[in-house]
Parts: sequence; C-alpha cells; structure tokens
Amino acid sequence: MRTILCAVLVMLFGVIGCQQKEASNKQVVAPPPVMITAQQVDNLRSLAKMNPGKADGWIALGNALMDTQQFGEAIDAYQKALVLDPKNVDVRVDMGTCMRGVGKYEAAVAEFRKAIKIAPNHLNAHRNLGVVLGFDLKDSEGAIREFKTYLELAPNTPDAAQIKEVIAQLQAGK
Repeated sequence: MRTILCAVLVMLFGVIGCQQKEASNKQVVAPPPVMITAQQVDNLRSLAKMNPGKADGWIALGNALMDTQQFGEAIDAYQKALVLDPKNVDVRVDMGTCMRGVGKYEAAVAEFRKAIKIAPNHLNAHRNLGVVLGFDLKDSEGAIREFKTYLELAPNTPDAAQIKEVIAQLQAGK
C-alpha cells in the first residue's frame, strides 16, 4: 500500500511542469515528456548570463535544470529570476519543488507558503505543500488541510480521486 501511495505522490509531484490537455473524447492525455539535452541547458545558461537583467532567461534556465533534475542549479536560476520578479508565483512553486528535490523541506514549505500568500488559489502550491507537509515533514494535519483546500479550489481536477485517497490514508495514519 505504501508503494502505491508513493507512486501516486511521485506522479502528482513530479510532473508539475507538465500540462495536461483534454482530447476530443474527454479523456485526459498527458503530453510526451520533453527531453532536454545538455547542449540546450548550456545554451540557456549562456543566454541567461548574457541578459542577466531579464527574468525570463533565468526562468527558462531554471525550468530546464529542474526538468533534468539539476535541482541545486535550478534553485540558483530561480533565485536570480525572483530578484527581478519577486511575485512570480509559478517560479516560487517550482523553486519549492527543487528545494524538496535537494531535501530542504522547510525551505520548500516556505516557498509554497510565499506563493499562496501572493496567489491564495494557486493549485500546485497547495498540492505541493500538502505533499511536503505530509510525507517529508510528517505533518498529516497540515497536509490534509492543504489537500482539502486543493480539492475545494478544483473539485473536478483529474487527480481528485487520488488526492482523496491520499487524504484517507493520512487520516488513517498510514
């Protein structure tokens, strides 16, 4: 059961940058994973360094680094972007995801909470905060609260059944 729960959480948390689109038959289909090459990351790094005053370049670099699981470097890029655009909620959420990736759970929580303070209805911030609280920091009550907020904001979200199962397992103390 714990393996299934972990698999569900990996699916929920690991595909933050991916968007889903609805096919004509109403079935949700995820796009194929984007493969980022080392050369593409190097190109983005060069572009960001050539235009250090543009947040978009640092964001693109951070996204590519996050997608290639280079979380420490992604955090650096996102921090540079946030100096230029401190209220960019998506960057804060992505940086929180990377903080979790390097085991800085309290820092991840802080980023998700900053994002929620700026945009209280940000779905990924609530969901990701719930994951870190419940499974990294063992704060079941806080996690349940965030997951319930997520479902209140998006009751028909494609992962609603999975989130409800996670809530039930957290409530049962598993």
